[in-house]
Order: sequence, then structure tokens, then C-alpha cells
Amino acid sequence: MQASLATARTWTPPTGTLGRLIAEADARVLALRDRRAELERRAADAPVAPSMATALISSTVAVIAEVKRRSPSKGDIAPGLGAGAQAAAYEAGGAAALSILTEPAHFGGRDADLGDARAAVALPLLKKDFHVDPLQMVEARALGASAALVIARAVSPERLRELARAASDLGLELLFEVRDERELETVLGAGALMIGVNNRDLETLVIDAETAVRMLPRIPADRIAVAESGVRTRDDVARYAAAGADAVLVGSSISASADAAAAVRAIANVSRVGRGG
Repeated sequence: MQASLATARTWTPPTGTLGRLIAEADARVLALRDRRAELERRAADAPVAPSMATALISSTVAVIAEVKRRSPSKGDIAPGLGAGAQAAAYEAGGAAALSILTEPAHFGGRDADLGDARAAVALPLLKKDFHVDPLQMVEARALGASAALVIARAVSPERLRELARAASDLGLELLFEVRDERELETVLGAGALMIGVNNRDLETLVIDAETAVRMLPRIPADRIAVAESGVRTRDDVARYAAAGADAVLVGSSISASADAAAAVRAIANVSRVGRGG
């Protein structure tokens, strides 16, 4: 409890790129509030989505393949990419789950991408966006997502727990994203089952490939550990497997590929090593 209280006291709102993205997400939430009744109705009527957590448990490192048109760090990646066709190619290449970027201004995403992907594949879908309010959990469920991303650095520990409770009530899984031990402690306290370690600092956009190597072994063995950002080659996947990754989330390199199925196939089926303890 003492450590949890210390974590809450030391959290400060994000700055840099992440700070701007969160401010824009807050503005989008205000617009969503006019649609609350509609979203709640659609969420209640939405069919049960396939479990992402279940899909990531395998003898090999699961690939979460991302539909990604652009990013703040790279600019345009694949601006004409169609979510449905890309999803089908990823599935053909052996992806275990898909990450669908829905943030519109900086990543070129749209909510309709989730529907297009769901119409094309039976894989679990992660709604990847900057989620800051419980109403966005309702929206994710209404859109048919299996899971939603929650970035520990983006919200206070109190708000993170609110998001976790809202998702649980809706039957929506969460992938919690962390970069250090303090954030890991926070998400474990919120009951996190799936935990991603992002090599990219979203405030500065700098990638440090050692972040996942350092943090993955610290994730309890009964949780699902995901390495994120900077994964391009089979050797990268093997390196994170050796550090204890159960899955990798890969976006830019496969979204930019002329043969998305082949790009996923090239990094799939790397043996999982696991974590002790």
C-alpha cells in the first residue's frame, strides 16, 4: 500500500507528444458524451468478441500485427492502406491478433477500421488509441473490439483503475502499456493480465530497444508480456523471446511492406522461452 500511494503521488500529466495526444483525446471524449446512450446500447448488443489474451498464449511468440497508416515519428507509412484487406493479409501470414489504430489526426485511423477488420477476419482486435475516459471503453466494446490499449503514463493511477473497472464490467480486455517498474506496479495493482512494454518513449518519441529487454523479465510469469515498438526482424523477435516476451506488437515495418502476409510470416513462429518465477 505504501508503494502504491507513493506511485500515485509521483504521477504527473504527460508532456511532449504524448501530452498533446492526450489533450486531443480529452477533446474527443467531450464529443463522445453526446452519443453515450447510443454507444451504451450498441455495446450491450455487441456479440462476444474473441479473447485476445487466449490468442496470445502459445508455444511460439504471438505476433500482434498493426494496421498503421502514419505516425508522429515517421509521418506517412501507408496512407492508402485498407484495414480489411490488410487484416486478411496479416491473418494469412500467421498473426495471432490485430492492433487497429483508431486515432485520426496523427495515425490516420478511423473507427470504421475496426468494423472493416472484423468483417475480414476472425482474429481478436485491439483498439489502439489514447484511452483516457471510461466512455471510451464503452465505445471500444460498441465497435466490436476484443481489447483496448491503456497507457500507464497517459493517465493517473486512479483513472487507470477506473478504466480497468469499466472494461471489466463490459467484458472488454485491456492491454496495459508500461515503460518502467513504477508503471508496472501500478498496472499490476489494477489487475493487469496483458502487459506491453513500449520501447518508444511517447513523450520524446525516442526508441530504446533495451527497455523491453530490461522490463519483460519483471512481469510475473502468470501474466502475458508483450514487446512493443522497434520490432522489425526475426532476430528482434528472438531477442525479446529470450527476455521473456509472450508476444510482439509490430506496426510500421509490416504496414509498409508490399507483401503484408510475407512480412508477418517472416517474424512468426519464433519459439517462446517464457519467464521464471
